[in-house]
Amino acid sequence: MDETTDRSGSNGHDTRSPTATVDKAPETRPSGRIDRAVAGASVGILGLFVVLALILPAEMSSWVGAAFTACANIFGMYWQVLLLATFLIALVLIFTPWAKARLGNQAHPDFNRFSWIAMIMTTLLAAGGVFWAAAEPMYHYATAPPYFTNDGHSGFDAVAAALATSFIDWGFLAWAILGSLGTIVMMRAAEKGMPLRPRSLLYPILGARAAKGPVAGIVDVVCVIAVAAGTIGPVGFLGLQVSYGLNSLFGIPDVYPVQLLVIAVLTAVAGVSVFSGVSRGIRFLSSANIWMALALMAAVLVLGSAWFVIKSYFSGFALYMTDFFSMTLYRGDTEWLSGWTVFFFGWFLGYAPLMAIFIARISKGRTVRDLLISTTVLPPIATTFWFSVLGGTGIFLEQQTEGSISGPLMDGGLPAAVMAISDNLPLSTIISIGFLILTMTFVATTTDSMSFAMSQSCMTSGEPSPKLRATWALLIGITAAVLISLGDGGVEALQSAIVITAVPVAFVMLPSLFAAPIYVRQMAKEQNLA
Repeated sequence: MDETTDRSGSNGHDTRSPTATVDKAPETRPSGRIDRAVAGASVGILGLFVVLALILPAEMSSWVGAAFTACANIFGMYWQVLLLATFLIALVLIFTPWAKARLGNQAHPDFNRFSWIAMIMTTLLAAGGVFWAAAEPMYHYATAPPYFTNDGHSGFDAVAAALATSFIDWGFLAWAILGSLGTIVMMRAAEKGMPLRPRSLLYPILGARAAKGPVAGIVDVVCVIAVAAGTIGPVGFLGLQVSYGLNSLFGIPDVYPVQLLVIAVLTAVAGVSVFSGVSRGIRFLSSANIWMALALMAAVLVLGSAWFVIKSYFSGFALYMTDFFSMTLYRGDTEWLSGWTVFFFGWFLGYAPLMAIFIARISKGRTVRDLLISTTVLPPIATTFWFSVLGGTGIFLEQQTEGSISGPLMDGGLPAAVMAISDNLPLSTIISIGFLILTMTFVATTTDSMSFAMSQSCMTSGEPSPKLRATWALLIGITAAVLISLGDGGVEALQSAIVITAVPVAFVMLPSLFAAPIYVRQMAKEQNLA
């Protein structure tokens, strides 16, 4: 059974047969009204950024770069502590009896466990599931991180160090900020009549006043801009990567029209998924992504060196665990941190409010323990293994032939990493095409799910219509297409901008630290579980 739907109202008692199936998706609910002020301001600010990038590309890049550096230096430590605290509180909550409480006043989930976790995982991993998993471990292997070289760590295993550093960036802390405490606060606020919008994350301190006023509108706009920047970047990189791959495989010119065509196809796929609804479109794409990723992972393990990858994974994960706190809170080289750990932490923070909206939308009927384990524990373990398979295989191939992976990576950047790995494996053409398709579907899933969250953030009531969601998906595609016409610099400037928007977003997420445990205990008492 793929899906069940609660029809019992708010009392949490299901009246259906346990084997009932559902024909109508939740998207059949009437659409609500659009908050034109929030939608207009969000589109306007994004449009202004694009216009300035086109008219004054050098100046815009310089301004964004200076602001990015300042934000990373001033707020980097706060972000590190915030993400660490979020993870630790989520971890403690898992083991409390309160965690049996069900979310959303619903007795049964809308989606089966596989579909649910697949939607959660692929929404985030699209941003880096292929780009960074192939490239980041190789970067850290080629140039050891300063945590290991500057702080008296002698005789460290370079492979384990490279993987452990990648795990810090993409592991437990990233997933915790994206899907744990913020989601609980969002769902509890919704139970109290608050909208599924970023402003509801301020409910713990403002109460019902969080739903109205200029502060509420500013919070929504900032969060929409942050996630737009974080989604447009991967779409732009997708155009660059697929174009690079087609050139490498078939000799098709790596030129802007090809990149534009790739983005157009991606936008069309996301658009079709939008009109299929969350229960069909996103669920189908997410499940397909997981099965395709598993198949490619198995192929890379068999065709590369499964023993090297498995051995490297355990050594890297062991180092990640033993040095977890010191690596997470490392401040020894702020310039390096702004390019890696702090950059990623800012990126994930930018996604956090809208990820909370999306996960809240698909998690009704789940227990708190379900939610926390399935966002804070299982996906990070799967992600670190995925990074070990792709990045670890790249390191293995580099050890066999020096420069075989690092050379293309340094020359061609992110798009070159996964292609270089594929080129050095048997059945390289099939593997390369598989990764290009996987990257496309990964990013299409994120475009679809985040267009839902952005649209929801612009609603005064109800759920967004497919037309509004498709409009946001189209705007994402158009913006990415315009920015890559400037070269890598346009997309990179936008990705740096998400770190700037993470400054106010990090304060929006702060109340979740104390509010989530309180709300979990309240729900448990209301459900006679505590």
